[in-house]
Amino acid sequence: MTFPNEPAPRIAPLSTDDLRPEWLEILGRLPGKGLQGEGFPRNVLGVLMHNPETLGPFLDYWVTSKAKMGLTVREQELVILRMAVLYRSEYVWKHHIKVGREFGIDDAALDAIREGSCSAFPERERALLELADAFVNDRSLPAELWERTRGVLAPRDFVDLISLVSQYVFFALANVCLQVQLEPGVADLPGIEG
Repeated sequence: MTFPNEPAPRIAPLSTDDLRPEWLEILGRLPGKGLQGEGFPRNVLGVLMHNPETLGPFLDYWVTSKAKMGLTVREQELVILRMAVLYRSEYVWKHHIKVGREFGIDDAALDAIREGSCSAFPERERALLELADAFVNDRSLPAELWERTRGVLAPRDFVDLISLVSQYVFFALANVCLQVQLEPGVADLPGIEG
């Protein structure tokens, strides 16, 4: 389904009715309810289904790593929402507003994420958001930011954050470059612009 002022999808999604049972089992392990029901990301999954040989292993890596990370679900969602802003991905943003709200991300936090203003967040969350910005904008970890954050985060946190950021570079680029359409259940949620 397309919406007014949206470009047409570049690759038509396949029907998620054809998702393999093992893929559905993997997706069932995602935290929270935000990506279920009307928030189910059927269009992006339908696009990714064009290569079933990689979809299953990717889904397993994605969901397992999210569950095993040292980052809380709230911390992950803050970073994912920031990635949506950095890549201008309305698809990622609107799907993860639902999840983020479920884990305590309120409208004030959403506004701060949109603006790139990390000062209102606790030190650990601020460090994660600043690092995500550096990983995307600088494609590195500047020495000053390393010195400032290494006392706040454990080595595992840096590894987990790089993994999470890389996953959402993939999702954001897939959605933006292939013009994946929003599903009706999330289309009316506030966008990146507010």
